[in-house]
Amino acid sequence: MLIAQITDTHIKLPGKLAYKKVDTAAMLERCVQELLALEPQPDLVLLTGDLVDLGRPEEYEHLKSILAPIRQRIIVIPGNHDDRDAMRDAFRDGGYLPATAKFLQFAIDGEYPLRIVGLDTLIPGQGGGELCPERLDWLDRTLAEKPDAPTLVLMHHPPFVTGIGHMDKIGLKGRDEFAAIMKRHAQVELILCGHLHRTIRAQVGGRPALTCPSPAHQVALDIDPDAPSCFRMEPPGFMLHWWNDGKLITHTAVIGDYDGPYPFFDADGRLID
Repeated sequence: MLIAQITDTHIKLPGKLAYKKVDTAAMLERCVQELLALEPQPDLVLLTGDLVDLGRPEEYEHLKSILAPIRQRIIVIPGNHDDRDAMRDAFRDGGYLPATAKFLQFAIDGEYPLRIVGLDTLIPGQGGGELCPERLDWLDRTLAEKPDAPTLVLMHHPPFVTGIGHMDKIGLKGRDEFAAIMKRHAQVELILCGHLHRTIRAQVGGRPALTCPSPAHQVALDIDPDAPSCFRMEPPGFMLHWWNDGKLITHTAVIGDYDGPYPFFDADGRLID
């Protein structure tokens, strides 16, 4: 099974630029084209939060129009820029988001080789995220239901300190409690996150956790507790997670036009010198 992960698309109203600089719609369109050109094609597409920039229903409609060429099922979770009600309305046809629950948390069972558990770390009106006791209890109970099912956990805010000061200040509350839950549930293969707009890897409760690059702008790499809040137009990207023979392998795909591919060996099979 091949799973594509896209995160932090930050779609605005048509014609608007994020931070008066970034054409997030055009950059997501390019990402979609790269995704459609993949061979083999992904079986599933995950969007791990900050789908839109201000949580407006019209932004979600614009997002959906850009994603429309994707034929695979799309699974979404909220980030701090999202709005629960607007997201629920926009993606209600997916059949997995709860229709009336306070939080947009869900488990998708039996449809794929991996169980997919989606978490809601949103605090309305704030940049930081939280897993409160209610959300943590739900996660613990949900994982306990299927202890032998290999599981992906999706969440927007990463449950670890990254070292990028301004992002850690809007990090996740409840991460110690989350780590304790991870220690109890060895079936969790990988924790997939967004929020950081770049690739970062950590261990949380003995389980691997990854943040994914954005198809738009990237948070500046500045490992400093006093790092200013800045972004850079580094190469955009997305991730591919390949479940093969009971193991999960992750690749980072870079979006853009680059020279190549060039051969390593000549026509006689000799290394080109």
